[in-house]
Amino acid sequence: MALTGVLRPGFAQLRVLDMEKALEHYTKRMGLYEVTTGHDGRVYLKCGDEFDHHSLVLRQCDQAGIDMFAFKVASDADLDAFEARIADYGFAVDHVAAGEQPGMGRRIGWTIASGHRIELYAHADLSDPKPMIHNPDVWDLEPHGMAARRMDHCLLYGQDIEKNLDFFTKVLDFKCAERVDMPDGLLAIWLTCSTKAHDIAFVKYPEPAKLHHVAFELKDWHAVGHAGDIITRYNISVDVGPTRHGITRGETIYFFDPSGNRDEVFAGGYTYYPDNPTRTWDETQVGKGIFYYERKLNDAFLSVVS
Repeated sequence: MALTGVLRPGFAQLRVLDMEKALEHYTKRMGLYEVTTGHDGRVYLKCGDEFDHHSLVLRQCDQAGIDMFAFKVASDADLDAFEARIADYGFAVDHVAAGEQPGMGRRIGWTIASGHRIELYAHADLSDPKPMIHNPDVWDLEPHGMAARRMDHCLLYGQDIEKNLDFFTKVLDFKCAERVDMPDGLLAIWLTCSTKAHDIAFVKYPEPAKLHHVAFELKDWHAVGHAGDIITRYNISVDVGPTRHGITRGETIYFFDPSGNRDEVFAGGYTYYPDNPTRTWDETQVGKGIFYYERKLNDAFLSVVS
């Protein structure tokens, strides 16, 4: 499959209440690497198998949540092409100069119907540390903690997700891999720009711009179990898991960082191709779709957001 246009998720910027506790959580427990600290105090991190400068930005604030979610595009020309398409759709686009984040080229940004800020960029410096590229071992720096391999996706809660579906498919050329339809309308969508089951997802919610979770990919089901051991050993607050999804088929644990942002560790999932039909769930099986083994939802998963 030739990947053009929007390639993949790039980085998420989260708000945290206590930077020291957040760094301990994301580096020592989840296994990310601290890359650098910006002049404004934001801290930049990356996962073990990522080449871009960073994939997670932490900003200290008095309220947890997500500031933005960014995708990488194939070329600088794509930024100009997407800017025109986004503006034609009706969203105001702003520009972020190269270097506003360390190691990042210029970016464009806008606010979608659910209230979330989305950005696109084409250039990122190579990370340090980065995976080996000459006679490479399977890793250079020894994995630690949960050994997160990449920042995988975000699930965002907000209003007007029907408009998000329209925008992402018509303007950014995403595909809808799965959806949940309820008697009163669309509840949730899983969107992909790659061969993954999803790169971003949305659930209908009465408040705008909410974060449900940011997900980090692990190697396999055994690694998810190891993550569960770490969660228990260090008394990390758990939402649900280890379990698996019917939707996407991913193996998962949901838990919370010290600020109350929900994290997911995720393995598996099916391969998606753009000629695949959309998989659809309804109200009779939505519990099984979300939590395949339990076959029911829990209250916290539906209602706790940041």
